[in-house]
Amino acid sequence: MKSVKFITFAVLTALSVPALAQTSTPRIDQRQTNQERRIDQGVKSGQLNQKEAARLDKGQARIQKMENKAMADGKMTKKERARIEKAQDRQSQRISRERHDKQKAK
Repeated sequence: MKSVKFITFAVLTALSVPALAQTSTPRIDQRQTNQERRIDQGVKSGQLNQKEAARLDKGQARIQKMENKAMADGKMTKKERARIEKAQDRQSQRISRERHDKQKAK
């Protein structure tokens, strides 16, 4: 009977490990795409000047680098995901703030 419990425990443990570390990041990727689109729209509408857009693009690149580093071992932990999503939150606020400030492209 002990071996049945051990096997059950081993199977359940093996099934739960992939849930802790995920190998794809569709939500993060989609958000990156949306934020890049918001920057492009801001440039086209004149809400962002070139300096603002360059600074925001640099922030997007930094977040992408964070994602690449987190995925270097083939999986992303919950802690890494939370850190990246927090960085995306801050970046989203920056995009909004820059798009709605008084500065306009010339």
